Amino acid sequence: MNNTTKPNKINTSDFVLRKRKISKIIRTRRSVYADEFVKRNIPDELLNEILTNATYAPTHKMTEPWRFIVFKDNYLEQLGSFLAEYYKDFYFEKFSPEEAIEKYNSLKKYPLNSACVIGVVMVHNRKINLPEWEEVAAVSSAVQNMALTCTAHNIGSYWSTSAGAVDYLKQFGLAENEQSLGLIYVGYYPEDIEPSRKKRTPISNKVTYFQ
Repeated sequence: MNNTTKPNKINTSDFVLRKRKISKIIRTRRSVYADEFVKRNIPDELLNEILTNATYAPTHKMTEPWRFIVFKDNYLEQLGSFLAEYYKDFYFEKFSPEEAIEKYNSLKKYPLNSACVIGVVMVHNRKINLPEWEEVAAVSSAVQNMALTCTAHNIGSYWSTSAGAVDYLKQFGLAENEQSLGLIYVGYYPEDIEPSRKKRTPISNKVTYFQ
């Protein structure tokens, strides 16, 4: 029997490839806004994969404190109308009438090219004594799983936590222990979309080692 501890070259090579793949997905993930989408439906199987991967986020004591509501088709028009009316007074107070009308019409059309919009609901478990921030952190991890799955399939996503997005979701029968955490816009984007130019602070500036 060969008990050598030397790494197998094939296994090492596979490890390097996997590492590069996951690192690329994480580092190329970016927010893609709904007005950048091109209209195209996501296959049900892929949408189910995105949602299922969300449920594999870390969750303290397995409370799984999330629920998702998927909006498609006519609900995208309804969402656009809701947001336009929601911010109408703000636009007309802050901008000229011409600018306000332009922003109003733009927001009304904003969700329409999305393949779907996913409402994010935090379900706070009252039977287990966990601080609410842990439940919010778990849901945030679930959203990140969705974003990374979208990136892996060349799909854009954007998590909107604006007041309008949060309040829109509140209309859909949230329970007393549930909280709206906004909307995730999901859709395809043009192949020539500009990559993100945002830079990250070097990790050496963010990590302290004690040895």
